[in-house]
Amino acid sequence: MRTLQEAALEASTCTRCRLAKGRTQVVYGTGSSDADLMFIGEGPGYYEDKQGEPFVGAAGQLLNRMLEEIGVRREDVRITNTVLCRPPGNRDPLPDELDACAPWLEEQIRLVDPRVIVTLGNFATRTVLGRAVSISRVRGQRFPWQGRTVIPTFHPAAILHGGGESSSQMTALRADFQEIKAALAEAPAPAEQQLGLF
Repeated sequence: MRTLQEAALEASTCTRCRLAKGRTQVVYGTGSSDADLMFIGEGPGYYEDKQGEPFVGAAGQLLNRMLEEIGVRREDVRITNTVLCRPPGNRDPLPDELDACAPWLEEQIRLVDPRVIVTLGNFATRTVLGRAVSISRVRGQRFPWQGRTVIPTFHPAAILHGGGESSSQMTALRADFQEIKAALAEAPAPAEQQLGLF
């Protein structure tokens, strides 16, 4: 099995979909190579595309703060996205773009082998669980998936655009991070139910 570094090097020249034409660079992922906790967002934004690292803008700062609240350091988790190149104008990824990037995400999950995966927002949740769900209905719940626990929650950008600190979404995000903390403290989930693309 190859390393994350080898996979990232190959991904850095990917031309599997139209997003390759407009990117500054591929944003493969960052953090621990053997993290118990992995976050999967939607796709790189402007700052991520420039810096080559996911969640470095305002949404990333909020994610960092939420990690601090549950006593987890950013460098101890793995952070990636459903697509590794920035969609033009930060539009939603298209189905064929998600499909083209799925093997990169699948391999990254396999190489890191996290016990808990947190999907941030609708796109990441639908991609991992493999079904059309609404984040507002499934957030904070635990889903067994390939011997892991998947916990969907709101994307930090949605909090920033939807009322900020005093919003009901922020209260829900804090509750979801407490659920993440509890899941990390427990034994791994049984591999009895197979959901999603992978």
